[in-house]
Amino acid sequence: MTGVFETVLENILQRRSVRNFTGEPVESSLLMTLIKAAMAAPSARNRQPWAFIAVTGRSVMDQLACGLPKTKMLYKAGAAIVVCGDSSVDLQEGAADLWYVDAAACSENILLTAQAMGLGAVWSALYPYPERSGYVAKILDLPDHIHPFSIIPLGYPTGEDQPKDKFRPERIHWEKW
Repeated sequence: MTGVFETVLENILQRRSVRNFTGEPVESSLLMTLIKAAMAAPSARNRQPWAFIAVTGRSVMDQLACGLPKTKMLYKAGAAIVVCGDSSVDLQEGAADLWYVDAAACSENILLTAQAMGLGAVWSALYPYPERSGYVAKILDLPDHIHPFSIIPLGYPTGEDQPKDKFRPERIHWEKW
């Protein structure tokens, strides 16, 4: 297996959590590409119970950074995407409470796409923390049926953050435990 496979695998293995940004704005066309990639994620019963808020305004990003203790990197990020679940989507039997699983898949697609584009990104959890998700919902004026899951600060990396080898063979079991 060569070519595309190697490129995809290298992108996955080189992905890293970037917390140090240059402060340069991220173009709206790149944000649209990231959100399009997010929407390509799988979802339970293909219900796609997600919504996204692209944040590019410096004052809003600073407000978010101020009230989110684990997301201070927003002060230097060029943009952010808030991944949300939409509880107004009828999830049907067998998929009723899985919006957060679907939102996780969207978040990972954003991270991998950002890596492939040369952008830096970091997943910052909002769900299941009511104080964090409530704060974001208030700042972004979200309706009651939209539930913030993650906020992903994005931008041009300074180069300080490097990938980590997370492979742990001792966590692999064959056939049985």
